Amino acid sequence: MMIRALVESAFQTGYLSVESEGLLHQMLANRIFRNEDTAALTRLCDAVRQGLIKREASSQISMEFLAQKK
Repeated sequence: MMIRALVESAFQTGYLSVESEGLLHQMLANRIFRNEDTAALTRLCDAVRQGLIKREASSQISMEFLAQKK
C-alpha cells in the first residue's frame, strides 16, 4: 500500500521527491512490497522517462534501481 501511495503522490504533484524515492528504495531493498506494487512502479518509471513526472534527485542510477526491482 505504501508504494502505491508514494506513486500516486508523485502523479498528483508531478514530482518524485528525494524522500519518496529513498523510501521506495528502502522498501524494495528490504522486499517490503507486493506483486500489485510492481504495476505502480512500472507506471512511475514510465512517467519519469516520458517527462510526465520530474525527479528531485539528480542521479539517473536511482530510477534504474527501481526499474530493476520490478
